[in-house]
Amino acid sequence: MHRGGAQILPGTDTPNPFSFAGFVLHDELKVLVQVAFTPLVAVRAATRDSARFMRLLDWYGTAKPWKVADLLILDADPLKDINNVDKISIVVTRGRVFTKEELQPLLQPALE
Repeated sequence: MHRGGAQILPGTDTPNPFSFAGFVLHDELKVLVQVAFTPLVAVRAATRDSARFMRLLDWYGTAKPWKVADLLILDADPLKDINNVDKISIVVTRGRVFTKEELQPLLQPALE
């Protein structure tokens, strides 16, 4: 479908008790790259293209000064290896910055 021009968007962050938001999105990006996408196309699908589909591109989906600043800063380039989406250094959400050290206690229950 992707090769035929259909727009594919990630969407596994459902209200499933065994799915943890963010973690399953990273897993889905990896699967998309395994089956057909380049890392760039997968990252765009999860960011810009999803915001465009939801008609929220004016506020989300890309990093611009006037947009909502929910983003990840990674320690390695996901365009070189999609597995680098797991190498989170900083999370910025709702105007607050969380370092890797601050995230660990928040994430620990999901990792157990």
